[in-house]
Amino acid sequence: MTDETIDDLMDATYRALCKHGYAELTMQDIAAESDKSKGTIHYHFDGKQDLLESFLEFLLDDFEERTETIPGETPSERLHEFLDQLLTPSDEESSEEFRTAILEIKAQSPYNEAYRERLRGFDRATRDRIAGLVTEGVEAEEFRSDIDPEATADFLVTLFHGAQTRAAAVDRPPERTLEYIHAYIDDTLCLESADRNGSSPEVDTGAEG
Repeated sequence: MTDETIDDLMDATYRALCKHGYAELTMQDIAAESDKSKGTIHYHFDGKQDLLESFLEFLLDDFEERTETIPGETPSERLHEFLDQLLTPSDEESSEEFRTAILEIKAQSPYNEAYRERLRGFDRATRDRIAGLVTEGVEAEEFRSDIDPEATADFLVTLFHGAQTRAAAVDRPPERTLEYIHAYIDDTLCLESADRNGSSPEVDTGAEG
């Protein structure tokens, strides 16, 4: 299967998920969003689950490629930018529908090891990227020296997943949570903020490294 065919089928899967959601999605729905026939899709994939497993892998590869280089002159700026990319939809309408479809897939993961393993990959990649940025900030003496990068990453990833779930389940805009995340970075992680307050605040992230 050529890269062009893969890209076409993955784009078609994205559009079909936005339109139909996970539960109602069929291979014919995906074919309708592509220039490939249903028979061609079945030639490359055993069925809906096989295609969605590949789709999750495709999303992870795309995520890692897009976030390999994060804009910003300082670790703090890059951490703000990275979290903006996670929680600010590029296409508001389709992103809302897509978040709902992904939430449906997440709901299947306790019963589907293949989905769970791929979702673990997203979790690890997000956590590692955040932990790396926090480590850079500590080493650059921009963030407090007593900050635990791994625990902080766990905390922020948990907030990210919670924001996504609330956005899909109860229609709470993730941008609202993003405001508090930015404030957490500036007021709790940044060394300058701790110096202004005259002490280093003790914050229990509720996460383990």
